[in-house]
Amino acid sequence: MRPLIVLLLALAVAGCDRGKPETPQPAANTLATADPSNATAAAGDGSPVSSGTSKLDTSHAGEKMPAIPFTGPDGAPATLTANLGKPLMVNLWATWCAPCLAEMPTLDALATREKDRLHLMVVSQDLAGKRAVDPYFASHKFTALQPYLDKQNVLMEAVKADTLPVTILYGADGKERWRVVGGMDWTGADAKSIIDKALS
Repeated sequence: MRPLIVLLLALAVAGCDRGKPETPQPAANTLATADPSNATAAAGDGSPVSSGTSKLDTSHAGEKMPAIPFTGPDGAPATLTANLGKPLMVNLWATWCAPCLAEMPTLDALATREKDRLHLMVVSQDLAGKRAVDPYFASHKFTALQPYLDKQNVLMEAVKADTLPVTILYGADGKERWRVVGGMDWTGADAKSIIDKALS
């Protein structure tokens, strides 16, 4: 019986790593640092820029935003494509995700600061939906953020995301400019720099 348990544990551990890409060495034109606020210093060639907690990824640039419905703050169906004509930043997050929670106040500040230039949506991937998200929003009293819900995780699948948080910037034409995988300080100079560059 003991060898069987050891074998099952070994298979379980091996399964967690399957499909996980190997982490490449940073290229000469990228900046790898443990400081998440420096996660965005790329040479503009599309190569990901890694940091301790976040990565700027332009490998999906040019892909159209999905038109899949999810739930809006009023309980009615909502879509990303309803926002065509204005740049849209979409943050996929969950209440059980510590980096997601850490960046939410900075996303709220960003949404307030950039309201004239872009629309920002935070779409919860919590399977519990309103039961998890409403108490969180009630306790944080965000100024600009509203709770969108995706209990089936259809957006996460449609945008080919496999981790949270992920924040995607779409241009007014509905095409992806870049995404940041992992938590980030959205009030920092690096965040402002990548947004300004994408919207210029």
